[in-house]
Amino acid sequence: MALTDDELDRYARHIVLREIGGPGQAALRAASVAVIGAGGLGSPALLYLAAAGIGRLTVIDDDAVSLSNLQRQVLHATGAVGRPKIDSARDALAAVNPGVEVQGVASRLTEANAEAILAGHTVVLDGSDNFDTRHLANVACARLGVPLVAGAIGQWEGQLSVWNPAAGGPCYACVFPERPAPGLVPACAEAGVLGALAGVIGSMMAAEAVKLLVGAGEPLAGRLLLWDALWAEARTIGVRRRPGCPVCGGIPGARGLKPEA
Repeated sequence: MALTDDELDRYARHIVLREIGGPGQAALRAASVAVIGAGGLGSPALLYLAAAGIGRLTVIDDDAVSLSNLQRQVLHATGAVGRPKIDSARDALAAVNPGVEVQGVASRLTEANAEAILAGHTVVLDGSDNFDTRHLANVACARLGVPLVAGAIGQWEGQLSVWNPAAGGPCYACVFPERPAPGLVPACAEAGVLGALAGVIGSMMAAEAVKLLVGAGEPLAGRLLLWDALWAEARTIGVRRRPGCPVCGGIPGARGLKPEA
């Protein structure tokens, strides 16, 4: 279906980019993207995905907005305190772009529901704040063959990668096979986090998703981006598939691809 006159106007700055153009914008409209967490990372990612014209967004979060969220979770307004985050997110995204369909899932990912919730999406973004959810999302996406754009932040530092074993790259478990020991990685409530850092990493997550959907540039698959906001330093390190990885090396959803040499 051709873009409407309103869409041509709304997305004009995308359409003039040769890497996107009309066909790319149509691909964004046809895409279905799931975002795990409507918090610090999910907030900017969702705002930019909605503004970009993603056809369907699924927001997965079982939490309610609290006052302490607002320092970094820019999707939610002060008047949303106490509301379910999926409801606050739906209203905020409708205000940004009423042409985007927004579905809310008020649930945490579990071993029993992760694949069912994430199935049918073109790309998944993980903005969760705990290792259990990150590993569940990784397993589900590997089995489904769906690219997973995952970010994490703490204090002044953030990281970002695209885990896509279906395309031959590593999965999250290849690089982070075990959860850290209790207390080793303190939660943001204990250690603090720079609010703007969430905006930086969350926006980059949205950019990676758009690149994947339109086939532009080189995604962060096989690379881990590290950003130190305190010293304004960024570095990217190469990561590889791990032979014998229990997630992407043996399950059928990994499509039998061999680990990189």
